[in-house]
Amino acid sequence: MASVGTPVAQTQPALPSGPTVFKTVPYAFILPEILCGTWVWILVAATSVSFPLLQGWVMYVSLSSCLISLLLLLSYIFGFHKNSENWKVLDSLYHGTTAILYMSAAVLQANATINSEFHPNSPLYYQLNSAASFFAFITTFLYILHAFSIYYQ
Repeated sequence: MASVGTPVAQTQPALPSGPTVFKTVPYAFILPEILCGTWVWILVAATSVSFPLLQGWVMYVSLSSCLISLLLLLSYIFGFHKNSENWKVLDSLYHGTTAILYMSAAVLQANATINSEFHPNSPLYYQLNSAASFFAFITTFLYILHAFSIYYQ
């Protein structure tokens, strides 16, 4: 006689791999993070770096997070995670930490933008710096969205 109240094992949702990475909500943010982060370091590199300490940190954060996010995206696409629960923890910790670092970089880039108003080639560098600040804050927002959506999933 079979028991009526047998508990059903809950299965965790499978981590995406292949093209479904781009269709799943938390993981679909990785590609826009990479693209906006790439714009940040391209725009900062295009300016006359008048404040090397400020903009050096922006370049470091944007370039390193762009490369690590690219490696993370490739590992999801090729299925290196093997549906391990540890990947969710790693993903949440990485994106949360990167969101904090990117927020500090975005604030420093905004400070460099304000200070670039008084540069001799003011209009060109001010526009490039303000575009870099815009993309830095957008990238920060994307990392925050990714971290919270993977945490609450």
